[in-house]
Amino acid sequence: MTTTKFEGSKNYVASDELMRSVNIAIALQKPLLIKGEPGTGKTMLAEAIAQALNKKLIIWNIKSTTKAQDGLYVYDVVQRLYDSQFGNEGVDDIQKYVKLGKLGEAFSADEQVILLIDEIDKADLEFPNDLLWELDKMEFYIPETKQTIKAKQRPIVIITSNAEKELPDAFLRRCIFHYIEFPDEAQMEEIIKVHFAHIEENLLQQVLETFYWIRGMYQIQKKPSTSEVIDWLQALQLSGISPEQIRQQIPFAGVLLKKNEDLDNLKRYMK
Repeated sequence: MTTTKFEGSKNYVASDELMRSVNIAIALQKPLLIKGEPGTGKTMLAEAIAQALNKKLIIWNIKSTTKAQDGLYVYDVVQRLYDSQFGNEGVDDIQKYVKLGKLGEAFSADEQVILLIDEIDKADLEFPNDLLWELDKMEFYIPETKQTIKAKQRPIVIITSNAEKELPDAFLRRCIFHYIEFPDEAQMEEIIKVHFAHIEENLLQQVLETFYWIRGMYQIQKKPSTSEVIDWLQALQLSGISPEQIRQQIPFAGVLLKKNEDLDNLKRYMK
């Protein structure tokens, strides 16, 4: 069993419970499934783990069209056919036309890596089930080359989901699960100070008060996230607006709110 332990990162504020979940997943050699609303740092967690443990990070970004096969390998039969038509050398070497996907890269790495499967719920419902064998056995077979790709070092697997759709029970049983709660004001203050080490205290308090007031409005359809408050704070600093004006005017509201209806609701509240 690996003795690797995650104790946080200087650039990522992780709760004790989250760090325990990471370390349990590492110790049990199971994927860590992370859920939480957008902007709670799910993707950044994998980056922080890689940085803290000094390991390479391999990112597999999942889209609606992504298939499990894409992460294993791709056999470029079109290129091989093209080469055969034009008499190019090496056309009989099938290995030359097989390219490993992100999962294949992680398995083939000589040293243990961090594998991030990002936003798994964007793919179709069968996608997670199609990965069960590979994530369990840490190997897959390439019939074109009659080759088995087996993990040299079992990767630390982090999987993120925005809960856009339910994941299959068989897949969930194989994961350690953690839900990242949206930070409270004290945690958010810590996060902001990671990005703005010398922020003026009055500005910080005005931003936090206004930000959580907006998030608390029940009419807001898309609540602003951590990444948006960071962007908003940067915009406020660049503009030189005084802290006292923030709560009264809420300048650059479009940095926080991304729907017309939300901006209209905010204006009505401020009248």
